[in-house]
Parts: sequence; structure tokens; C-alpha cells
Amino acid sequence: MFDDLPPDLARLLTLRTWHAMWLQRIDAKIAAVREREAEQEHGRQTRLPGPEWVIELGMGAGHPPVEVHAGHCYAIGKRHKPISRDEARRLLDAGLRACGHCTPDTALDIPLYSRPALATATR
Repeated sequence: MFDDLPPDLARLLTLRTWHAMWLQRIDAKIAAVREREAEQEHGRQTRLPGPEWVIELGMGAGHPPVEVHAGHCYAIGKRHKPISRDEARRLLDAGLRACGHCTPDTALDIPLYSRPALATATR
């Protein structure tokens, strides 16, 4: 079998102590990782869902609306507020720009010809 261990008791006890310390460190790390993963899972389960639709606001007086985004879009600016599906449709129908990344007009089935600003630009 494996006979590569030292023959004397003192070195064997030293090896046992060394490995016991390593097992203790490994067990502590395993416990910390399990706790972190449990906290992350709890956070995922209790997180409120984000808004379905978002309007990006401009910088001027009164923060005029600039662009409509889907709630998951990565291109949403710092100034924004959640809006309802009906409000998003109304703003897009009125000619407000749709984000080119998440294309909320496509997701809301708004045809290009029904949008005044774009219908005149494509003719």
C-alpha cells in the first residue's frame, strides 16, 4: 500500500495536525460560500420585478421625455421613470422615439406607418 509516510510518531503527528488545520480552513470556506450563495438566492427570490416599460427623460426644464425603452434594456439613461404598457403605446403613437436597442415599438406591435414622426420621414 502507500508507505511514503514518515516512520516516526512525531512527524506523523505533525502531518495530522497540519492536515487538520487545512480541513478546518476548507470547512470554514465551504460554510462561507454556502452562506453567500444562500443570501444571493434569497435576494433573487425576494427582489421585486422591474418595470415592464420605461421612459427616458431629458435634461431641460421639466425633464421632457426623450425615448421609450423596455424595462430590461441596458441602454436606459440615468433619468428615467417607469410607465405602463398603455402609456408606452400612447407615447410611441404620438411620435416619441423608440430605443434602437430594445425596440419597444416592435414589442408593442406598433406599425411604422402609424407613427407620425417616422411616417413622414420614410416617405
